[in-house]
Amino acid sequence: MDPIVLAAGTALVTAMATDAWQSARDGAVALWRKVRPEQADAVEAELVEVRELVLEARRDGDTETEQALAGSWQVRLQQLLRADPSLAGELRRVLEEDLTPALSRDEGTRIGSIVMKATASGHGRTYQAGGDQHITER
Repeated sequence: MDPIVLAAGTALVTAMATDAWQSARDGAVALWRKVRPEQADAVEAELVEVRELVLEARRDGDTETEQALAGSWQVRLQQLLRADPSLAGELRRVLEEDLTPALSRDEGTRIGSIVMKATASGHGRTYQAGGDQHITER
């Protein structure tokens, strides 16, 4: 599955439990309006229903339900992207401008992706980490 889809699906469901969820909902619905406008109103209504499930799961400490809902939206976003691959840039924009800002710092870090490249030659070394890194050399 496309990494941007994974991040966007998770961010969408996570943002549902925030005060900025309406912006997240509007961003997601805008994607459907571009590719499948006939489904946009139904998707908007479903997002409202799913938000209630997310809020209930948060109250109950039910992380499995929240993960399952994120997975469901990841699949739906992947299908949307397959229907119109040119939507990838718009999906990234929605993720960066509508979804991620609604998340706490910890939640935003959890959904992000990191791409690292390194080249070493001769006796060179590279060290890369997506988080804390401690190196002890003698």
